[in-house]
Amino acid sequence: MTENEKKLLQAKHRLEEAQARARMKERKQRTRRLIQEGAILEKVLPDVKSLELERLEDFLRSKI
Repeated sequence: MTENEKKLLQAKHRLEEAQARARMKERKQRTRRLIQEGAILEKVLPDVKSLELERLEDFLRSKI
């Protein structure tokens, strides 16, 4: 493997690692947002804690 091929491979790996970090950051942000939204929903409508997810979805759709 030539020096240029090694450098190209290293650059490719650095790019892949950077993309993986960006995906991880986005997933963590989404998870945090979903948790916060769920907490707000439970605070405003405490009864939703006892609903099954399908019934909760139907309930929310009927209100929107």
